[in-house]
Amino acid sequence: MSAFQHLSVNQLIHMLEDNTEVQVVDIRDGASFEAGQIPGSTNLNNENLARYIAEADMDSPLVVVCYHGISSQNAAQYLHEQGFDDVYSLDGGFQAWREAH
Repeated sequence: MSAFQHLSVNQLIHMLEDNTEVQVVDIRDGASFEAGQIPGSTNLNNENLARYIAEADMDSPLVVVCYHGISSQNAAQYLHEQGFDDVYSLDGGFQAWREAH
């Protein structure tokens, strides 16, 4: 894969149901993450980014979530450039996830 891919909420739901290896990282601020998040997701920020990259499974699918699906695109591209093979940006972000649930 040459770059990240876009992923809909429905596609993410299916990935989570079918693949326990999928990693979900949420790049929203800590307070927003604490107020609500996708189950099993990790809040990724500048303080824990290097550790996450060093410890994560770069071969498992990685889904990046932000507020509305805009910032996650840059983060997904960055993570792909760091060596993650299968990277997705969640279209509509956490807002779309919340509306679907």
